[in-house]
Amino acid sequence: MDQEIQKNKYSADSIQALEGMEHVRMRPSMYIGDIGLRGLHHLVYEVVDNSIDEALAGHCDEINVTINEDNSITTSDNGRGIPIGVHKKEGVSALEVVMTKIGAGGKFDKDSYKVSGGLHGVGVSCVNALSESLIAKVYRDGKIWQQEYTRGKPKAPVTSIGNTDQRGTEVTFKPDHEIFKQTLEFNFETLSLRMRELSYLNKGIKITILDKRNKNDDGDFISETFKSKEGLKEFIHYLDENREPIIGSVISMEGEKNMVPVEVAMIYNTSFTENLHSYVNNINTHEGGTHLSGFRRGLTTTLKRYAENSGLLDKLKFEISGDDFREGLTAIISVKVAEPQFEGQTKTKLGNREVTSAVSQAVSEMLENYLEENPSDAKTIVDKVILAAQARHAARKAREMIQRKTVMSGGGLPGKLSDCSEQDPSLCEIFLVEGDSAGGTAKQGRDRNFQAILPLRGKILNVEKAMQHKVFENEEIRNIYTALGVTIGTEEDSKALNIEKLRYHKIVIMCDADVDGSHISTLILTFFFRYMKELIELGYIYIATPPLYLVKKGQKSDYAWSDDQRDRLIQDFGTGTSVQRYKGLGEMNAEQLWNTTMDPERRTLRKVTYDPEDKKADKVFTMLMGDEVPPRREFIEKNAIYANIDA
Repeated sequence: MDQEIQKNKYSADSIQALEGMEHVRMRPSMYIGDIGLRGLHHLVYEVVDNSIDEALAGHCDEINVTINEDNSITTSDNGRGIPIGVHKKEGVSALEVVMTKIGAGGKFDKDSYKVSGGLHGVGVSCVNALSESLIAKVYRDGKIWQQEYTRGKPKAPVTSIGNTDQRGTEVTFKPDHEIFKQTLEFNFETLSLRMRELSYLNKGIKITILDKRNKNDDGDFISETFKSKEGLKEFIHYLDENREPIIGSVISMEGEKNMVPVEVAMIYNTSFTENLHSYVNNINTHEGGTHLSGFRRGLTTTLKRYAENSGLLDKLKFEISGDDFREGLTAIISVKVAEPQFEGQTKTKLGNREVTSAVSQAVSEMLENYLEENPSDAKTIVDKVILAAQARHAARKAREMIQRKTVMSGGGLPGKLSDCSEQDPSLCEIFLVEGDSAGGTAKQGRDRNFQAILPLRGKILNVEKAMQHKVFENEEIRNIYTALGVTIGTEEDSKALNIEKLRYHKIVIMCDADVDGSHISTLILTFFFRYMKELIELGYIYIATPPLYLVKKGQKSDYAWSDDQRDRLIQDFGTGTSVQRYKGLGEMNAEQLWNTTMDPERRTLRKVTYDPEDKKADKVFTMLMGDEVPPRREFIEKNAIYANIDA
């Protein structure tokens, strides 16, 4: 009994210092990914992960995050409080060790924590090193203990500043402007989305985020509180709120297989996209890994066995592939691993082999039980799989047509494409232009050396509502594939993209500056997001910004990109000023289009960016371009400045 008590004791000796943090300030990107907006927000996640670790160990159920008026952050929890006793090896308070030694923390002591999140053990010390100031307060053993730091160095030893009947840890930090030169402004929505995600992944924990910089209409600070009772099942409902389910309920399980805690939730919907999210110890493993492989194996083998045994596949004349079982599927896989091994370019791909069989077994058992107990839903799912297989079979022929046309020689390029003479893709750009009229103007105004023009006829297919073979059969979409020089993957992985022969590293969507133009831009973006996401992730997709107005007075003229800019120009020019509203790109002559929208020296291009960890992009595309009308109406009413909404 005494041994067991000693084993679970969380004291100063539980803290292990692994290495110093000499290089953190010199090489911050090695520790937090980058020193832009993403890295800035990652600081908050690191501190919150410490509190989540306390919750995973069963010692904390409430976490608070506050964005203060000066853009500093305060996080607090009701856990045990970081130990403040003297660390035997280091000779200083354990709190100081945790705050000043990279990789130091109870998470490396298996007796204190079974599993932990965080950026692979970097911990709060990294946040301290990258903050111009940090104050740590510990509520423990009836006292409030405090230590202050400047750029990672303690200003004084840990001291008691009062008595308390509370317990927990509070950290207030202000990121260092010497490190984060791009911005120090925290985004409430970005942090809120992560806190929401953490609440789903760790049900029962109450997480509150408060923004003291902004107030709502009632005069209160903006805040959100998250607490999930059903965990991943609620997460599925949140992710799929803009999609129509085809089965009655979320299929879910929670348990332990081969000493690996596994939690899975999934549902099928009417869409044609696969939407899988995987987590290890709350880390979003967007590169997948062994847990995702285990899920796919368990799903495919179980569903295929059920479909074959039920005789539903008897009339199918070709084999079903793994892709078919995942079309229209939204699923979340969350595992807890004591010693996760990460691989991949961004270290977010799980490599632990034992996890594959654990997840596969868990998913198989979950599905077998569900299919047996819900025969009507089971038939609906299999029917969806058969439909996907038939569509894939049809898509193969359309895909082969694209492959035949996609060659490097000019003879295989779309007839409407006006190519550039430069051969180096890193120097080349292509403009996807709305309509033949604007395309003609763009061809006249471009620099033929490095700028190519591909006119698109009207509105391209809405791929969010279309089956895969319809996408590949669409002439405008085939022209985009062929012009870019990319090829589509095999039948087993039909959306995999081969971009080795990509011909342009700047792909610019150039549409009219009106409602129709915005719609066409969104249709093209939806296509890239669903079928060429790699190009977005590589930073190759841009949106042109043509002007709205030409303001003239005599020989003097200027362009305006907004109503406010137009009004200022009218005021500056004085009486006798005329204003021309450009209704479309075709109304400009070639010189005007070059000067305002195509000349690299003067134009403004908006780069399309995408964070694989952000769930919002998928939800927005589904909401804007999917079948469900009410969410889209609500979005338009909330965000449109001027909009006529049809009933």
